[in-house]
Amino acid sequence: MRTMMRTMMRRNTTPPSASPPPTTPRSPCLSAAQVLEQISSSVDQEDEEDYMESEEEDVSEDEDGEEYNPERDADDDDDDDSASRSCSSSEEEREGEREGDTAAARERDTAREPERDREDAAAAARAQRETLLSKNGKIKWSSVAYRGPDRPRAIRRPGSVVTPGPTAYAASRALDIESAFRLFVTPAIERIIVDMTNLQGVRKYGDGWRPMDSTDLRAYVGLLILAGVYRSRGEAAASLWDAESGRTVFRATMPLKVFHKYSRLLRFDDRQSRPARLATDRLAAIREVWDLWEERLPALYNPGPDLTVDEQLVPFRGRCPFRQYIPSKPAKYGIKSWVACDAKSSYAWKMQVYTGKAAGGGPEKNQGARVVLDLTEGLPGGHNVTCDNFFTSYELGQRLLERNLTMVGTVRKNKAELPPALLQSKGRQVLSSRFAFTPTATLVSYLAKRNKNVLLLSTLHAEPDVSDRRDRKPALILDYNCNKGGVDNLDKVVGTYSCRRMTARWPLVIFHNILDVSSYNAFVIWREIKPDWMPGKRNKRRVFLEQLGKALVKPLIQRRQRLPRTQAVSALVKVLQSATAEARPPAREQAAGPAAAAPAAPPVASKRKRCQLCPPKKDAKTYTACCRCNKYICKGCSHAYCQTCAHWAFSQDGTG
Repeated sequence: MRTMMRTMMRRNTTPPSASPPPTTPRSPCLSAAQVLEQISSSVDQEDEEDYMESEEEDVSEDEDGEEYNPERDADDDDDDDSASRSCSSSEEEREGEREGDTAAARERDTAREPERDREDAAAAARAQRETLLSKNGKIKWSSVAYRGPDRPRAIRRPGSVVTPGPTAYAASRALDIESAFRLFVTPAIERIIVDMTNLQGVRKYGDGWRPMDSTDLRAYVGLLILAGVYRSRGEAAASLWDAESGRTVFRATMPLKVFHKYSRLLRFDDRQSRPARLATDRLAAIREVWDLWEERLPALYNPGPDLTVDEQLVPFRGRCPFRQYIPSKPAKYGIKSWVACDAKSSYAWKMQVYTGKAAGGGPEKNQGARVVLDLTEGLPGGHNVTCDNFFTSYELGQRLLERNLTMVGTVRKNKAELPPALLQSKGRQVLSSRFAFTPTATLVSYLAKRNKNVLLLSTLHAEPDVSDRRDRKPALILDYNCNKGGVDNLDKVVGTYSCRRMTARWPLVIFHNILDVSSYNAFVIWREIKPDWMPGKRNKRRVFLEQLGKALVKPLIQRRQRLPRTQAVSALVKVLQSATAEARPPAREQAAGPAAAAPAAPPVASKRKRCQLCPPKKDAKTYTACCRCNKYICKGCSHAYCQTCAHWAFSQDGTG
């Protein structure tokens, strides 16, 4: 009631200082009824405002629940002072916290500035990006490189955990030059060749065939290597064995007839069982030897970060079911092999002989990609493969990325994955470059000359870098030029001192290539194991091959029983045999062994003379001399006796 009375009094009485409520000015167009309505609405509005104020006052009094007590004013003042002090301290703490938060925010902003710059650059690139569609419509190329969040896979070269160079197995077994070579031509390979050659020799000559052993085979290989060292590949073998113009080491090792016989009868498989194997394998004549040799190549050397994949053509114009014709090669005709070698050292890491089309006769699809994938099988991640336009394709690059390998290579213009915009050279400036990108590949079109457009594809590069050189070549092309010649260099160094001989049998051609590549790989391993070997010399490989050939023929010279006629050759044989005799144990120690009971070998003269018992017109030459009178006697004039019968024969003649 008190509130209602207070409201009525406020409504009826107006304080003198208060101004009268504003009234709506009367418009000359309003009627009396309209004016009364406006006045009543304004009065009602004032009543509502007064009612709301009274309600607020009532609620505040009801919530307090207590009346005013003057005795509590002092306590309230003390509480207010303490509250003010606490409020001031809390405000200071909050200000310190605000300052710390501001500093941390500044640090976060500073750290995020490069990321924001990259995001801004990526946003700007997205705004300027132009989409280029490939010929087949399956690949979308971009004119701007993918950066930041637009790049789902980082195109980089991950570091390889394998140290490039000879493996620990090769380093521990390459004790000298001969042992380095025999890491490739192993005893297992020698055993197959010796067994198959002896089998063919028995079929050809019957009982007249003298069996070949591993010493004979190594001496034969050593003579082939020495013929290559002396640049006598195209020279007739008779001139190498000539007494006046030939080399001494050839006559000291074996007769010319024996060398020709080994060349004719050298076999790598059983010829009688070959037709059954030829039905499924065109390389059946040398398949077992090739597989044993090829698996040794990656086991002895770890390649560097860059590999080169290319083709090799071994010259041959004879009959062969998979002989190839390549007009761009110097030889044009020959046996083709796919080779993966180290780009820096040209070490042949893997090889594969191309045996022609399949049995069905149809062409092989995606042959280049299949070859690269086969040759890089087992290659650890972190390597880059360089190849030419026969192998390069967008699909091959993606499959190599799955193995953590990258690829750089030239591309043929008829590939369906290329955008047509990069194939056009009309209207472009010479030495200009145009780039196209996908998240995992980079394509560059470089106009080297007018109307000469060069295309390269890479999964290694991600930026459109252009060199500062005069020709303004992109970095992608410069890297390709540095690594593209690995296999070509291998062909050059192998051809310089090749051991190939004229032959009409293609298995022998492949065997000669095995020897050439093995000798070069052995040289690479020896050079890296012994970096202080012949420092500063430029003919290291020639000296290496010469020492290798002499080391292979030395055992056969040392066991030779008859001395050659030529004085120089005979002197060489005597020197080697005397060195062997000095290395043997003394005669007293040998007498205790089982060899002491064996009969002594017939004496061998140092010269070849006419038999002194035969008539002069027979002109029978011989090396054998009588052990008593030292007369030269041929086989027809001499008799073979054992030790017991020899004593009996001398006693019968009255000379014993």
